[in-house]
Amino acid sequence: MPSSVIRKYFYKPELEILRIIYVSGAVYDYLDVPQEVFEEFRAAFSKGTYLNKIIKPKYRYEKRDDINF
Repeated sequence: MPSSVIRKYFYKPELEILRIIYVSGAVYDYLDVPQEVFEEFRAAFSKGTYLNKIIKPKYRYEKRDDINF
């Protein structure tokens, strides 16, 4: 299901970084996200809800200035 909050997402398993590009244009990297958490996020019916309930409270993040990954 398309998200009303998330435009795109990418994951680098070797670095455990989940990059979220929001509909607003903001870009954030969520750090130390294990592969299994990414798989759950990817499979979630509502990615925005999963992000807000599971990822944001637990994992550090950095705001990025560009989308190059």
